[in-house]
Amino acid sequence: MVLTLYKYDLSPPVRSVLMVIEHLKLPVQFVDVNFMKGEQHTEEFKKINPQHTVPTLTDDDFILGDSHAISMYLINKYAKDDSLYPTEPKLRAIVDQRLHFDSGILFPAVKYAFAQVVFQGGKKLTNDAVEKITSAYEFTDKFATKTWLAGEQFTIADICCVTDISSLNEMIPIDAQKYPHLYAWLKRCSELDLYKKKNVPGNNELGEIFRSKLA
Repeated sequence: MVLTLYKYDLSPPVRSVLMVIEHLKLPVQFVDVNFMKGEQHTEEFKKINPQHTVPTLTDDDFILGDSHAISMYLINKYAKDDSLYPTEPKLRAIVDQRLHFDSGILFPAVKYAFAQVVFQGGKKLTNDAVEKITSAYEFTDKFATKTWLAGEQFTIADICCVTDISSLNEMIPIDAQKYPHLYAWLKRCSELDLYKKKNVPGNNELGEIFRSKLA
């Protein structure tokens, strides 16, 4: 087994895979691909991943992109139990729904808002960017009524969603009065060692870059 992860810690999807790796205690080699410098467009990296996205995982001669697919693969192959990605059909269905929610709502909100300010030169978020973020908060608040997003068990739903939610929180801080369940869930996540080690550094950097571009 030779695991290599191509990553850029600013990326929320990368941070979610780093948290999974930390939880599983896997030996992994890391290769940084700096998106701010365009390193994802090198011919060498495109040969590995034609989509030139991070995270990208190689496991010997097996290559896989997409953070959710990578997380599921690592858990299915290397985890000692199914706690992170339950096999019970109904619980797994809820976890899967939260992961699709992450792909369809949370990450697009991060990407849209970040690009407006950092790559397109906007000096403040547009109304539609704000609407995407507040909508993401409203939905997640409804999902977070129990201890964790998929119920009473900590799963990859929490890991994958919290990297995006924490990034959005750097752009528009979560109002504890409006979104009490979301606020409490993020606080619970933020107290985990794997969150502090593998999410906080990259998330802080994202927030600093974003705010430095605002008017």
